[in-house]
Formats: sequence, structure tokens, C-alpha cells
Amino acid sequence: MGTSGWNAIAPHTLSLIITVLCIFISSMSSVQSQMNVWPKPRSISWSNPQAALLSPIFSINSPTHQYLSPAVNRYLRLILTEHNHPIVTPAVNLTASTPPLQTLTITVADLTSPLQHGVDESYTLIIPTDVGSANLTAGTVWGAMRGLETFSQLVWGEPSRVAVGVYVWDSPIFGHRGLMLDTSRNYYEVEDILRTIGAMSANKLNVFHWHITDSHSFPLVLPSEPDLALKGSYGPQMQYTPADVNRIVQFGLEHGVRVLPEIDSPGHTGSWAEAYPEIVTCANMFWWPAGVDWADRLASEPGTGHLNPLNPKTYQVLQNVLRDVASLFPEPFYHAGADEIIPGCWKADPTVQTFLSNGGTLSQLLEKFINSTFPLIVSLNRTVVYWEDVLLDANVKVNPTMIPPENTILQTWNNGPNNTKRIVSSGYRAIVSSSDFYYLDCGHGDFLGNDSQYDQKTAGSDTGNGGSWCGPFKTWQTIYNYDITYGLNEEEARLVLGGEVALWSEQADPSVLDARIWPRASAMAETLWSGNRDETGMKRYAEATDRLNEWRYRMVSRGVGAEPIQPLWCIRNPGMCNTVQPFV
Repeated sequence: MGTSGWNAIAPHTLSLIITVLCIFISSMSSVQSQMNVWPKPRSISWSNPQAALLSPIFSINSPTHQYLSPAVNRYLRLILTEHNHPIVTPAVNLTASTPPLQTLTITVADLTSPLQHGVDESYTLIIPTDVGSANLTAGTVWGAMRGLETFSQLVWGEPSRVAVGVYVWDSPIFGHRGLMLDTSRNYYEVEDILRTIGAMSANKLNVFHWHITDSHSFPLVLPSEPDLALKGSYGPQMQYTPADVNRIVQFGLEHGVRVLPEIDSPGHTGSWAEAYPEIVTCANMFWWPAGVDWADRLASEPGTGHLNPLNPKTYQVLQNVLRDVASLFPEPFYHAGADEIIPGCWKADPTVQTFLSNGGTLSQLLEKFINSTFPLIVSLNRTVVYWEDVLLDANVKVNPTMIPPENTILQTWNNGPNNTKRIVSSGYRAIVSSSDFYYLDCGHGDFLGNDSQYDQKTAGSDTGNGGSWCGPFKTWQTIYNYDITYGLNEEEARLVLGGEVALWSEQADPSVLDARIWPRASAMAETLWSGNRDETGMKRYAEATDRLNEWRYRMVSRGVGAEPIQPLWCIRNPGMCNTVQPFV
């Protein structure tokens, strides 16, 4: 089906139809759905639980589109072949008088909207009880993809059946719903990244923040600077070529997931020294020499090296890097890092020592670096994302005038809601990745050898959360219950674009990737999509538990190695593993 019928409707008539439909659906939202959909839609009604068989020749009618068409084909295969068997089968009426569902018709108002922050992801899904067709209406192809995922979760069993009498209106609360993966400490195959993006799409996450490089390795092959990967990667089998990047970016577009690149600098750049030792300070040095105070360390973990802002060659290399990355990634955001400037690393360099002895400061060094790179990134038509340190670090930070809010987004990882408040109250847009709630690597101890903190003399004397700086482990309920706009007024809350869970890879690689991320990332996905509270304002984590259990099993059946959150007994006995009173 084309879009001619849709476009023939007058805009004011179309607006009225949508308004009336949304009011109708909203009025029914108090009815508790018995169907497990994750993330939970903003408004869903299934007031009289019924189901119909899915026709063996079920089809999806959709406008032709470069990215929507592959998504339609993918979902059609999934819907016809998945045959999901819920642990608790929905109690539904299935009568011979209900016709099989033959078609799903997709109507898209705007086929041209690109995938970028703020794009309309809303959709309306109607599956009637008395006709053999369903309708999915969306403002953009990206909203249509979200609706296809919801529809796929309303199909189960063998032979396949589908919930009917269902009305859904849905739209995300936050436009930025992301997952950050570090591919420098340990390498991930392209297939691992694609599987992760596919699972993100199923959870209605829309930003894959790719922390590609760090001090440990530089796996990205750049046409203008091939030596960075040739010498700075872990080897030729642990690199991402331009063809790999294109495959990942296109896969992301077909799944409604933006690929946001991060090339961290000037810190976290030890791997650059393999190709350009002259532009990196304190490279390949022991990170915390014996007898040196922590404040005078060269890095916060093994793997030293900062780019030298005083060397003109630094900017020649960076200019090539920035242009190549902008060419490889169409994403309008560029993450430039700028976190964790360690004074000792810069101070180890003779040219920096001379600069400081002549009255210069470390903050002036960072300002020189930002002032030389920020305009170039903006000239490439990119909005610059920095980690919060560039503005909030206690020792090394820039004057806010150098990073105007209209071109800058700050990503927060420290101090929970306090730093979010500091960012937005200064007029900056924020992405929330609080290590207290959203760091998925926390709670697995530390990776240092010869670590004296593990030499505990008495039971119970360990006060360091098992040696993990950001411990304890962030459970799915910890993640689910976090409100990223906590403590903000309405105007400040509008500057919070959304959030990202983060998997740093010091102790993660493909063997544990799925279990470290899922289903904990699913918990954030729902809270950023439809919130973590019910219609009365109460947090809904008890009700969410049963749905997340079912969703975890469905993800596993789809090839995602998500870890279990409860014994199978709990799923077969819904609600019996909850508590009805607080622990004190």
C-alpha cells in the first residue's frame, strides 16, 4: 500500500482524527493489560482479552522505504516463525467466529524525516476483533519500527495467535535512549555489535554510543591516518575497517538505532603513541609508580597517555581523524570525550613543564586543546558531546564560554542527580549515565594484579564493595527505579535529553557481553520510554518484574544471552516472589 490515501486526507482532518483517537485510547488506559509488552507502551488497552489466529499467509502492507522496508521484511519473518511460548500463557478467548488476522497495514505520514535526536517515534496500533486486518499509523518510519516491535510481542504460540481488541498509542518520554560500549579495552567482533544493536532496537533503545578508542587500543581504521590502527590496535584481526563501520551504521538505520562515535581525547590516548609518540605525553609509562601519591599518578588505571596540546602535530593528526570520522558516521552528534585529565601525565612532559613554569596552568592547556578542536567539529556540522569533566572537574576544566550550550551536550557520570543539576542549571543539555545507577561493569571487582585491597584479614572488613570503585553491582531494579530528572525543576528537566547505560570493557568481552547488558539495559529502556510509575504515580517495579521475566526469556529465544533475574518458579507463580512490605 502506498501513501496516497493518507496524503489525500486534509491536514486539519487528519489532526482531528488523531486527537480523537488519542483521547479515546487515553480514556481506556486505566484497564490493566494482561499482555507482556516491553517496554510498556504509554497507553495500551486490551479490555476484553481475546486473540485470533494469525493467518499462515499473514502479510504486512507498507510504503517502500530504504530502511523501513528491510525492517518490515525482518519483522514479517520473525512474526511468522518465532512461535514464542510464554512461561505463563495469556488467558484469552479464542473463538471460531473470530477471523484470522490477515494483514497489518502501515501508514507513515512523513517518509523523509532522518534518524536524529528529537525525531518523532510515536505510533498508533489498532488490532480490531471483528476484521482480519490491523493498522499501524506512525509519523515517521522510525515510529513505524517501534510499532512493529510492539506488534511482534503481541503474537505468540503455535499455531501463532495474536491479541485482538488491542489499542495502543505510544511515544517515548525521552528522545535519547542509549547504550555505550567500550571496544578499546577488549575487542568485539562486528557480529557482536550487530547483535547488540538488534537487541537495542527490540527494547526501543535508539542510540549506540560507540566508545571506539582509548589508551589501550585504537581499532578504527581511518583512511587519512592508517597508522593509528595499524600500530595502535591489538592486531589486524581486531580492527574495524570503513566497510565494517558502514555495515554497522546501515544495520543501525534499518533498526532505528543511531551510531554515535566517540574518539576520546586529549586523555585516554595512549594508543595513539604507537603511531605518533611525539604527540603523546607519558605514553607507555607505569600508571602509578611506587612511592608516588595518588594525586601524582600518571593515569587512573593502567594505560597512560594524553595528547600534547602544545605540539602543532597534535592538531594535524586530529584534523584528519575528525574529518574521517565525520565522513564514516552520518550521525549529527560527535562525542569528543575530554574526560579524566590526569595532571601527572601532562606534567611528565618537558614542554608542558616549561609551559607551567612560565605561569601557565593545566586548565589553560585544556582550553588550548578545546579551542583548537571544538570549532573544527562544529564546522563539520556536528553537535559536540563531552563528558562532564570538561566543565565540572575540580582541577582541570575549561571556561564555559569556550563550549557554548547551543553546540554542546554534556554527559554526566559522577555524583548522580547532583551533577545533572549542575549541568542543566548552567544551560547545557545533558545525557545521564550516572555510575551510581547506569554503569553495567560495576560490581565485578577490579582488574589490577597485586591488589592489596583484597588481602582482608578478618571477615566483613572489606569496605570497598569487593574492590570495585563503583560497586556494588547495579541490579535491574536499581536501574529501573532511577529517575534521571530527580531534583530538577520543569525548565531544567527539559534539558535532559535522556540517558545511557554504559559497559566499560576492562572485564568484559564477547563471552560475557549479552549477560552484562541484558536485561538490565531493558530496565532503563522502559523507564526512558514510558517511565517507571503507574497511572497513580506509584513506582511499578513489582508489576514490571513479571513482564521483564517474560521479556528476558523472549530475548533469549531470539538469540540474546540475557541473564535470568529470578528462578523459573517465580515466573510460573506471578507475584509470589514480590514483597508487600519494605525491608528495614
